[in-house]
Order: sequence, then C-alpha cells, then structure tokens
Amino acid sequence: MHVGILLFEEFETLDVFGPVEIFGRLKTHYLVCFYSEAGGLVHNSHGVDVLSRPLGEIMGGVDIFLIPGGYGTRKEVNNEVLIEMIRTISEHSQYVLTVCTGSALLARTGLLDGKKATTNKRAFDWVVSQSDKVFWDRPARWTVDGKYYTSAGVSAGMDMTLGFLADRHGVDFARKSAWEIEYDWREEKEGDMLPEN
Repeated sequence: MHVGILLFEEFETLDVFGPVEIFGRLKTHYLVCFYSEAGGLVHNSHGVDVLSRPLGEIMGGVDIFLIPGGYGTRKEVNNEVLIEMIRTISEHSQYVLTVCTGSALLARTGLLDGKKATTNKRAFDWVVSQSDKVFWDRPARWTVDGKYYTSAGVSAGMDMTLGFLADRHGVDFARKSAWEIEYDWREEKEGDMLPEN
C-alpha cells in the first residue's frame, strides 16, 4: 500500500517519523513517500529537512494519506490551496490518518463534519475552533470513523498507527511490530489518561 505523508514547514518530527518507523519496516506491505504542496525540501525547528515530492502527483489519492501536526498547522489552516489539495487527496484515498493538530487541517476541509475525531490535548481548544461540525473526543487516544483515523498528540500517532495495523492485519501482527521497535503500545484507543496540563 502506498503511504503518502504530507509535509509542510514546521511539521512535528515524531508525528511523521513515529508512523514512518512503523510503516517503513513493513516493506512487503507498505511503501512510504513524502509530499508537500510544491515539493522540494521541507524544514522544521528540530533541524529536520526532508526532500518531498509535489502533492500534485497524488491528487487521485493514495492508499493511506497521513497528515501530521506541528506548529506549522497554525499557518496552514489558512492556506486555501493546501486545504483544497488535502480535501481532494483525502476524498480519493482509501484511508486518511491524522496525528496531533493535523486533524485541524482535515477539519478545515469539511471531511470530518459529523465524524468523531480527536487531537493534541494541549492544543485541543485551538483545533476545536477550526470546526464546530466535528464530534471532538477529548479523552480519546485515537479515534476511528470510517476511513478516518485521528490521534492525540505526537506519540499517540504511533499508537494509532499500530491500531491501524491491528485493524488491517490483526492485533498479534501489531503487537509484533511494536515489540520489534521496543515500543510500549497503548492498545486502548479510548480514555487517554495523560494529563492535559
């Protein structure tokens, strides 16, 4: 399956590379590629530079479209060109996964209207302000509503990705993937008990 990872300036490092570590190890199942609005190098404040392809290459959708969060989402929620590209790609993709404040970008497309979603606990109020038509679930570690998976902040993206693997390949497959990277997978998507402050 083709995994298209959206990048933008000031993306959150672990939002991207947590899921990439999980999908990228499963080379017989998943092919990971990076995309951005115009293509080229994309930077973040951690000093991570990633070479990406133009989003225009996947306007017909991918198998899995992953939208990370990060401080860059504060700017990109107002980027009408990018939001429209996200809408089109998401509509044509088999699955759409968001991590952290990436759900704000997806919410701005209208595709989460009437659907259950979550986001970073520490940015929850800001994300909720991007759409009052989404059923925002503050306690959730991650949510699933149809083809849309959304996770809470940063490390929760890894839990969601493993949950996605469990849904597709079975829980034992996901547990083995977590074991191989020595990750303590939080298997329960409801009732995230992390403190909000």
